[in-house]
Amino acid sequence: MTPRILAFAGSARRDSLNRKLIRIAAEGARAAGAEVTLLELSDHPLPIYDGDLEASDGLPPNARRLKELFLAHEGLLIAAPEYNSSITPLLKNTIDWVSRSAPGEAPLACFDGKVAALMSASPGSLGGLRGLAVVRSCLSNIRVLVLPGQVAVPQANDAFAEDGTLKDAKRQAAVARLGATLARTVAKLFG
Repeated sequence: MTPRILAFAGSARRDSLNRKLIRIAAEGARAAGAEVTLLELSDHPLPIYDGDLEASDGLPPNARRLKELFLAHEGLLIAAPEYNSSITPLLKNTIDWVSRSAPGEAPLACFDGKVAALMSASPGSLGGLRGLAVVRSCLSNIRVLVLPGQVAVPQANDAFAEDGTLKDAKRQAAVARLGATLARTVAKLFG
């Protein structure tokens, strides 16, 4: 079985540091034999989650499309920016909408039993570690197995070369290795 991994950054910014980071990890997962789908959350705009809106209109079309993508993959590769020591509104809102059950669907079907690997890039000195703790807690509570290893890239404004790779070869290898570890873990669990 070829592991299927959905890779995305919790940022919509065109030059996002975390979008650069996710590409490195995705290549590591591909090199380890995974089929990787790079997802741009900005291609699927959603309203802020509102239970009244869901009750009156059901799931928005973009939430349904995102749910289909999540259901089609066993692994999640997430580069999660840190906003004020927490999760970005874009990432949280995506998780909230995708977690909603469609008619006839089991609770948390898009997350239950998935395996995730987390990483972050931040201009700060901790590389987004505080935000990763929030993302880890959120995903664990909705039945995602979050791998214990993670990568945080501090001073990320100066960490990337022009070609999108990390200037620090050891850190570049660690990010690629995280993607590969996710691919191997998914293959073992779902193979």
